[in-house]
Amino acid sequence: MSATEPVKNNSDLPVRVASAIIMLVIAGGALWFGGWLWYGFVALVAGACFFELARLVRKAFGSGLRATLGVLAGAAYVGLAGLSLVNLPTGVLLGVILVVIGTDVGAYFSGRAIGGPKIAPTISPSKTWAGLVGGALLAGTVSMSLFVYNVGALTLSVMLIIAFLIGAALAVVAQCGDFLESWLKRKAGQKDSSTLIPGHGGVFDRIDGLLPVAIAAMPLWALHPA
Repeated sequence: MSATEPVKNNSDLPVRVASAIIMLVIAGGALWFGGWLWYGFVALVAGACFFELARLVRKAFGSGLRATLGVLAGAAYVGLAGLSLVNLPTGVLLGVILVVIGTDVGAYFSGRAIGGPKIAPTISPSKTWAGLVGGALLAGTVSMSLFVYNVGALTLSVMLIIAFLIGAALAVVAQCGDFLESWLKRKAGQKDSSTLIPGHGGVFDRIDGLLPVAIAAMPLWALHPA
């Protein structure tokens, strides 16, 4: 579920905030301690996500060949993202997470403030082109800021521009992950992937944008000059 989707109601906001804080503390603690604790956390999250994804696929396509292929594709999708999350260096991983957060925040505020034409109203009526542009701009800015932080100086260069473009491109990738889950939920006739997380839906709802970005981050890191 993308951040461009409006909050359900004001009474739900405290629950959403409390759940978000708890999730951040747990995920941040696992990442801080690292090692097998982080591996176990990623495995647990990936397993819950795959269970929800597989259930959506079965509800959407029944029990035939398409459903089987969909479940297998889902396993590869979640599995590749999980492998990336446990193999990326901590600094790169934090950058990936911040870019995804920037995408959601930028899309939420620009989508609400500007509105305008929908990208795919039959799949996700809340997502607008303004939200996509806002998410890409903020994600690009986050990526560029991380580059400046690592380099240690703000200098206009080709690499600075490339860092911005990479962040903006990853924002589009994250939105594609949002659309994939929205499409599956619409096909399955469900509003959320589950009710596991109070105020947020399921695990798949929370990391739908992170999954494809994590997959894309691994080859980008591999191509990064030493």
